[in-house]
Amino acid sequence: MTIKETLLSLKKAQALLALQNRRRKDTALLAAAAAIDGARAAVLSANAGDVEKAKKSGMKDALIDRLFLDNRRIDSIIEGIKTVAGLEDPVGRVKAGWKAPNGLFIEELTVPLGVAAIIYESRPNVTADAASLAYKAGCAILLRGSSAALESNRAITAAIKQGLRSGGGIAEAVELAGSGDHGDVDEILTSRGLIDVVLPRGGHDLIRRVVENARVPVIETGEGNCHIFIDASADIPAAAAIVENAKICKPGACNAVETVLVHRDVLSAFMPVLAARLGGRVELRCDAPAKAAAGTAVKDAAEEDWETEFLDYILAVKTVDSLDQAVDHINRYGTRHSEAILTNNMQNAEAFTQRVDAACVYTNASTRFTDGAEFGFGAELGISTQKFHARGPMGLFALTTIKYRISGQGQVRE
Repeated sequence: MTIKETLLSLKKAQALLALQNRRRKDTALLAAAAAIDGARAAVLSANAGDVEKAKKSGMKDALIDRLFLDNRRIDSIIEGIKTVAGLEDPVGRVKAGWKAPNGLFIEELTVPLGVAAIIYESRPNVTADAASLAYKAGCAILLRGSSAALESNRAITAAIKQGLRSGGGIAEAVELAGSGDHGDVDEILTSRGLIDVVLPRGGHDLIRRVVENARVPVIETGEGNCHIFIDASADIPAAAAIVENAKICKPGACNAVETVLVHRDVLSAFMPVLAARLGGRVELRCDAPAKAAAGTAVKDAAEEDWETEFLDYILAVKTVDSLDQAVDHINRYGTRHSEAILTNNMQNAEAFTQRVDAACVYTNASTRFTDGAEFGFGAELGISTQKFHARGPMGLFALTTIKYRISGQGQVRE
């Protein structure tokens, strides 16, 4: 089918899905999880082909890691779908109700957002995450992954649709734009009346392209130039361990730390410990004071390093004289994603969390926890860095909106 034909089909499927109760949606989702388990060999084979092509194309290791699937990661995908099935239905909740002076009873309730499209890079797990969240929220979804993960996405989508069908669900509510044609994106972005929201999930270039060209509503997600501030009161060994986790755990993730800001008072104590922990694994790009304190060979930081989401084994380090300076730097260069302070001064922690403009602000923890599964959402559509109805990890309620239901006894307005 063409993109337009696919969207018309999704619109019809969504109208049917919106009428499904929780039991029927959950049964279909559990069947989809079982189908992915049954298609494990096919999914792994497809993914192996994608990974091999990516290596031949020169894709950097951190991005290949985002693309790669193994049995453990497939187990995580399956568990995510099961968790979504176990969550309360976000549709049909009465958020408020009141009686107007004229006797009308007004209720505010949640309803599905409609037809969603998600445009994403590399990560094949997003295919299952987005499909399961959309289905549970009563939304149809068009999945448009990158060409790098095309075969993986085809195999996962085929399994999901087969599972939904066998579970008595509406398989037509999930579709993949699987041609690999770049023109698909432009058509998706201009499909007014057929798509209710587009979610871009990926790097800077993808997000900018979607935001600048879309003629349908967009929830901006993804880009994460994340910071960790080492306060003067921080526990040095613990701080170094947290930074190590935030950088190395998954450097290609949007919640990985990209810049560490170190208070000058602890620079000489912190930098040798950090350099020893990350030596040989992470390239440190430091300003002059941090470089001098490191006691080992590091690179000089350039101005562009402060504004770069590396998505790689690279970490920028800058010296600051105060919490004020750290906050100013973050609010200038950050992408409003995830920021952290490591401190034993709770006044500083409170000031940092109040003043930093970001979806997620941490005290004494790794930024890597900004994740739908870690927040108890089962999965996520992405990390919203906007300030509209959805911010931070987007779970089920990001795909719902409000309807007002008004009951009267013959009232007319004078």
